[in-house]
Amino acid sequence: MEKKTRVGFIGVGLMGHGAAKHILETGGYPLTILGHRNREPVEDLVRRGASEAKDPAEVAAASDVVILCVPSSVEVEATFAGPRGLMGAVRPGMIFIDTTTADPAVTRKLGAELAERGAHLIDAALGRTPKEAEAGKLATYVGGDPAIIAKVRPILETYTDTIILCGPLGAGTTCKLVNNSITMGMTAVFSEGVATAAKLGVDLSALCQVLAAGGAGGRMWDMLRPWVESGDDSGLRGPIRIGAKDIRTFTRMAENAGMATFVAQAVNQMLRTALNQGHGERFLPVMPGIVAEWNGTKVRDL
Repeated sequence: MEKKTRVGFIGVGLMGHGAAKHILETGGYPLTILGHRNREPVEDLVRRGASEAKDPAEVAAASDVVILCVPSSVEVEATFAGPRGLMGAVRPGMIFIDTTTADPAVTRKLGAELAERGAHLIDAALGRTPKEAEAGKLATYVGGDPAIIAKVRPILETYTDTIILCGPLGAGTTCKLVNNSITMGMTAVFSEGVATAAKLGVDLSALCQVLAAGGAGGRMWDMLRPWVESGDDSGLRGPIRIGAKDIRTFTRMAENAGMATFVAQAVNQMLRTALNQGHGERFLPVMPGIVAEWNGTKVRDL
């Protein structure tokens, strides 16, 4: 697509801010954003040259391509619904890109509704963390019509360095949910292991070295390890509430497919319990400390 393509962006939070910034500055696309409850990223993007809209319909009216980056399918559907929602402002030929880690069934339903209006939807779930978002080095897992994906690929390339085509509409989000179910499972197992070691009085610094040197070593441990060693939770700036939402969405998707998910259901209960205890805004690396607290021991101050 030519750079004159007008882009709208809804959801300029932890992940969305970085992506929107690169669409504007790296790609040079005219950008309209929707106001966000956290004003700091909105005001930063406006200073960089973005325009701010007051509702989704206004974003759609100002855009040829609209990107959504919101917490879940609930917010996606709410953004499309209502008299000032996106659906009421759809024009033939518009393209919508949903980067939300959403329920694929909802994605396919919205795609069908948009197709009836002559518009298009692709799903392009995001991988990696807000750090990579700010650097323009996210991964994205894409589902949809290959011809439509090709049209918007230059936009995706402004904020990603890895684009994986996964199949038809909904396939990108499905792959992301499977990935997240595995990473949330790893978080749970690491949390139980570290908490158990703390209960047994193990030198946690030594344990960190053992895990890094053994079969447990890898990207997930690298993101969790700094909190265990020093209290630095910035290695994985994913809130527990988002992890809980993702594993819940995965288990629902699997159940609808007739799958028994023994491990994922246990992880779902672990994260739900942490959420119910008020830890929803804490980042995932603190989970070993939360599990330790449940068991009457301590890794470090929460």
